[in-house]
Amino acid sequence: MTTGNDKGKELDGIVTDKIIKSDEEWQAQLTPEQFWITRRKGTERPFSGRYYHFAGQGTYRCVCCGNELFTSGAKYDSGSGWPSFWAPATEEGVETAPDPGLGMVRTEVLCSRCGAHLGHLFKDGPPPTGLRYCINSAALRFVAEEPSGGSL
Repeated sequence: MTTGNDKGKELDGIVTDKIIKSDEEWQAQLTPEQFWITRRKGTERPFSGRYYHFAGQGTYRCVCCGNELFTSGAKYDSGSGWPSFWAPATEEGVETAPDPGLGMVRTEVLCSRCGAHLGHLFKDGPPPTGLRYCINSAALRFVAEEPSGGSL
């Protein structure tokens, strides 16, 4: 069951109403890989994701709810095997939480609207933030920038 209104309140591309669905609803909406990664905190194999070597110009949104997460302007090649960004599109678009899995404490990155697991945050990124948002391609949906067409 979805709570709130799926349209939400838009604030600079970020939809602020929370979305809560049952596992069955998420499974009906997502591919098995998307469900495993976003709802079960899985990780795709390194160097296998659709957006790892992708260089399109636009916005990366949550595959579950469409929330704006990252822009192509903050994407860089970290060599890690996953799409990496030095900052989110806005601070409100993502949340972080401690992830004590794998015998170490990492920082998990989540969609602020639906709680989808996106990936992890590391402090080994480039300037200006020094951060690396290491994100699973299967958690993202890319929306290309509209070409700027000038009329004469």
